[in-house]
Amino acid sequence: MTNQPLVAVLVPCLNEEAAIGHVVTDMAAALPGAVIYVYDNGSTDATIARAREAGAVVRVEPTKGKGNVVRRMFADVDADIYVMLDGDGTYEAAAAPAMVGLLIEQNLDLVTGNRVDDQSSHNTYRAGHRLGNALFTKSVKTIFRSSCEDVLSGYRVMSRRFVKSFPLDARGFEVEVEMTAHASLLRVPTGEFATTYRDRVDGSPSKLNTYRDGIRIARALFRIFRSYSPSRFFGSLAGASGLVAIISLILATNDESDGISAYTVLSGITLVLAALLLSVGVILNSLARQRRETLRLAYLSITS
Repeated sequence: MTNQPLVAVLVPCLNEEAAIGHVVTDMAAALPGAVIYVYDNGSTDATIARAREAGAVVRVEPTKGKGNVVRRMFADVDADIYVMLDGDGTYEAAAAPAMVGLLIEQNLDLVTGNRVDDQSSHNTYRAGHRLGNALFTKSVKTIFRSSCEDVLSGYRVMSRRFVKSFPLDARGFEVEVEMTAHASLLRVPTGEFATTYRDRVDGSPSKLNTYRDGIRIARALFRIFRSYSPSRFFGSLAGASGLVAIISLILATNDESDGISAYTVLSGITLVLAALLLSVGVILNSLARQRRETLRLAYLSITS
């Protein structure tokens, strides 16, 4: 990387005419020389016009979903360092230089902006979102041994080799979970930086539905766990089936009725199921290891 790295600011947005102009101008002031890209996801308001007036390079991704927009941005834009944030004005633009500096100084691949509520409004960080973020963060830290304290944060600073080797599969808001899991599984160097999280400006409604998107994120977490760590995933299911088999066998032993006990049948079925699940886990784990090695080689092949 040169002494003057090329910085690209990536802003996915949908119907953010009230905030996008301020986001672009604030990021331009915080990171002079950076190229700011606004990727519109089919806005029906004046988002595109406001972004262009503020000086952003505007591009369009017609396929709905934040994950689809991020996938397109990562494929299209070439830079040394990427700063990604939402276009709703809730993230602290002034923190960007420090986050970029942290990435460069510590030679990191991913810096996450951990959101700190500025307490200006009870709507800034709604209770449902706060609880959901805490649950998903705990799950990701446990499953993937991640150190990230805010896995749903949309404020990220990334190196070129992380962006260009990230096999993004998400379609919606679950992109942040997938990004955090990918960084943990490949064991790339990461960092975090505390940033102020502000309330949305008037006229900029949230696109996040607590329950619908929470379910989608949970499904994504389930899928990522199954795909990236099948030995633990299927091993856990095999262990649960084995436990049922043991309990059923104990109940069958204490059953004094004539003939073959239903507990005996259940014990046999769950024991066979446990063996099958364990076998599937072993086989898929070998394939997952090969996939991780391929991703790691792709990551290492990209110069930073």
